[in-house]
Amino acid sequence: MKVKKLIALGLCAAMVSGMTVSPVLAAEDTAEEADATDETAEDTTEEADAEDAEATEEDAEATDDAAAEEETTEDADAAEEDAEATDDAAASDDPTAQFDGLKANEAYEFPMMVKSFQSTYWDAAQEGMKKAAEELGVTYTAQGPNSESDIADQVNMINTAISSNPVGLGLAACDTSSVLDALQECADKGIPVVTFDTGVDNAPEGSVVCNVATDNAQAGAVAAENMYNAIKDVIANADGQVIIGEVNQDATAQNIQQRGGGFINKMIELLQADGKTVAVTGNEFYVNAAEGADATESDADVIIQVAVPAQTTVELCSTEAQAILSQENCIAIFGSNQVAAEGVIAANSNLNVLGSDPANGDVVGVGFDAGSIIKGAVQDGTFIGAVTQSPLMMGYYAIYALTAAANGQELEDVPTDGYWYDATNMEDEEIAPNLYD
Repeated sequence: MKVKKLIALGLCAAMVSGMTVSPVLAAEDTAEEADATDETAEDTTEEADAEDAEATEEDAEATDDAAAEEETTEDADAAEEDAEATDDAAASDDPTAQFDGLKANEAYEFPMMVKSFQSTYWDAAQEGMKKAAEELGVTYTAQGPNSESDIADQVNMINTAISSNPVGLGLAACDTSSVLDALQECADKGIPVVTFDTGVDNAPEGSVVCNVATDNAQAGAVAAENMYNAIKDVIANADGQVIIGEVNQDATAQNIQQRGGGFINKMIELLQADGKTVAVTGNEFYVNAAEGADATESDADVIIQVAVPAQTTVELCSTEAQAILSQENCIAIFGSNQVAAEGVIAANSNLNVLGSDPANGDVVGVGFDAGSIIKGAVQDGTFIGAVTQSPLMMGYYAIYALTAAANGQELEDVPTDGYWYDATNMEDEEIAPNLYD
């Protein structure tokens, strides 16, 4: 537009004054050259812009490809980590998986210290040891005192076994505090110890490599829950104070301590949830270990009365049980292992107060473990039920753990299950194998 305007003005001026138009035409050429230069520059700029855009697009595509590749790698790594975590979780869920494919490097021989031979519980444990030993090609020697209260005798047996420098030692301690020196010697000598049935909380570092045992606190709680379901209406409608009894064969073995304490603490929890106050009386250890008791003996709605005999026998457990059952306001009683439960049954043979109808005045009995006497009491309604564990599997996995330890394998603990059984489920597939005679 500027060029055309200049030409028009130039022509007009020439016509008026006779001036030449050459300067105007030169201006036109110069302007056209400038426009051409501008157009060339614009083309160059546009080409450069296009190249830059293309390069930017290629860079973006490369960045996207790299990001996608990185994301794929991260996904693969995450999937691998998830798979490893799943494998670890599976191994953790089943600690017996650590024994898969196990073979003994040598024909090992292990001393196995049981608590006694006075109950069929330990016979079942030895059956498990025998089965595992045959599978692995190892041998064992079961040793134990006449009674679970013969603590000094067991300690002497342990010390004698250690003096022969075995490749491993199995131990079910009658009194966990009495074996600490022996365990320290095992650690010093490099003798791996596998505890079974009962662990040792304060074992010297490096002595116990694996513990094969029931979760006894949980098992005691199972007994309390099933008992409470049977007696809660009686407690709710009681006019005065009522007593729940517990007979523990001792206050020295960790498994009995945990089981008796598990029952007491769960019962306290259940009672308080229903607005009742609770006191725990009797044996000093269990009174001091109880959690949450909120009343004194004189003003509690419910008393949990705990008895421990001077020695571990059915007869002395029976004496303790009779003292509890003879009280008119006793509404329930728990025997926390085979010896104690059989003691409760023996006490009832004189008193005839146990039964399965608390609304009509029966005292509710709950046992622990199996054996023909306890199973008979569950079947005929003397006990409403009991909690059993698997001594056979404890003995079995104790031999496997010792063999693995002797091979130099690092181990994790092996918890075994406890099961509630009553007259309705004793033949169930999960229960029946654990109801030894």
